[in-house]
Amino acid sequence: MSKLVLVPTPIGNLEDITLRALRVLKECDFILAEDTRQGRKLLQHFSIDNQLVSYRMDNEHKVVSSLVKRVSSSECVAMITDAGTPGISDPGFLLVRECLKESIDVECLPGATAFVPALVVSGLPCEKFVFEGFLPHKKGRETRFKAIASETRTVVLYESPHRLLKTLEQLQTFCGAERPCSVSRELSKLFEETVRGSVAEVLDHFKHHDIKGEFVIVIGPNP
Repeated sequence: MSKLVLVPTPIGNLEDITLRALRVLKECDFILAEDTRQGRKLLQHFSIDNQLVSYRMDNEHKVVSSLVKRVSSSECVAMITDAGTPGISDPGFLLVRECLKESIDVECLPGATAFVPALVVSGLPCEKFVFEGFLPHKKGRETRFKAIASETRTVVLYESPHRLLKTLEQLQTFCGAERPCSVSRELSKLFEETVRGSVAEVLDHFKHHDIKGEFVIVIGPNP
């Protein structure tokens, strides 16, 4: 029976890959990769010699049908993204949906993802939370901030370095300067950092420090 296996890859520290993930990457028929160059670096580090096939967010609608056919004719196909778990703010959902329509078995291995450690170390309530991923850049952005402002559960966002200050400024506008907030960057890497405080305090910190790496923002619930 054909099977698609989603394989989480390290978000920074290469030691975070699992033994099971390495076995699947070695034994599968071929590997779908968000960026074959990044995928090749990972495989080379672990001495894995397997075929990589490009599957990116910007080409997935064009290639998904042909890939489903290729998966259906294979025993096992693995999918990786540049970092973390496929499908979480990364390519994966569309292929999973189409494979399931064709009765292809889909499996997701447990492993690295950025929002879980950021949420846990934030010190904010994590028994109930909302994951927003990346907010829209233009259309619908203000609507999302209004929803976050009234949300009674902790909210988790992803953000890039060049948009961090703008997002924190908008959180201050819509949620208030005193709303509890935590921002983590470079998770699992050498310069991992988590800044906690009010939105205003966190914003002030990053106004006076270098903004590098990928960021996870955690916003406390509306009291």
